[in-house]
Amino acid sequence: MSAELILKRLRLFLLGLAIFIFAGTVIELWFTNHMESAIQLIPFGLAGLGILAIGAALIAPQRATLLGLRVVMGLVALGSCFGIYEHIEHNLAFELDIRPNATVAQVFLDALGGTSPLLAPGILALAAILVLAATYYHPGFKRQ
Repeated sequence: MSAELILKRLRLFLLGLAIFIFAGTVIELWFTNHMESAIQLIPFGLAGLGILAIGAALIAPQRATLLGLRVVMGLVALGSCFGIYEHIEHNLAFELDIRPNATVAQVFLDALGGTSPLLAPGILALAAILVLAATYYHPGFKRQ
């Protein structure tokens, strides 16, 4: 088996895995009713945008499409970091509500393990990293 074929299969595997993660995230968010406010809809949009961008890159693996894919994955990763921040913020607010005399420093560690899972939004960043790895030295970047 040639090195090119192995790389092509590995790229397809990484992109397929990222699509699976994005789709699984949407399903999990739906089942956990992650739709109580407009801000909770952001991961739905990011996952959908990620799937569309991967699909476009699979259909037309050209320089412009691959650069667009990388930009979208950067946006997804930023959205993931925002989600982690939101989860920490909500956990802190909850801890301070149940212990009104406590300081942030006193409840911070408890907030990291609160009701909003801290690393759940990180799954979007993981998918973005997988996609970025799949585009590393992609042959579609070669100028013709």
